[in-house]
Amino acid sequence: QVQLVESGGGLVQAGGSLRLSCAASRSIFSINAMGWYRQAPGKQRELVARIYRGGITNYADAVKGRFTISRDVAKNTVYLQMNSLKPEDTAVYYCHAELFEGYSWGQGTQVTVSS
Repeated sequence: QVQLVESGGGLVQAGGSLRLSCAASRSIFSINAMGWYRQAPGKQRELVARIYRGGITNYADAVKGRFTISRDVAKNTVYLQMNSLKPEDTAVYYCHAELFEGYSWGQGTQVTVSS
């Protein structure tokens, strides 16, 4: 398994930006895919963005053009750059790792976008 630690959440006004970080306990090249999910109060957890081991990415339609997932292999870290934030982006954001032997979740970090 792998341990995941998120950071970078906070309070930001609509139109602002945040960058979330997810630090993994082992090389991200040993992980099939890493992704960011979010869960707003009263709603189901949803996929926001994913990056595969080969570098291919995909995004939820709601964040395309605004969010970018990227990685720093040397730091075992995946990032989510969030621009042009909207109040509807408010949620707890979770890092997720998909492995051949299972999966892991981070503890979550709160993102609040005010209007």
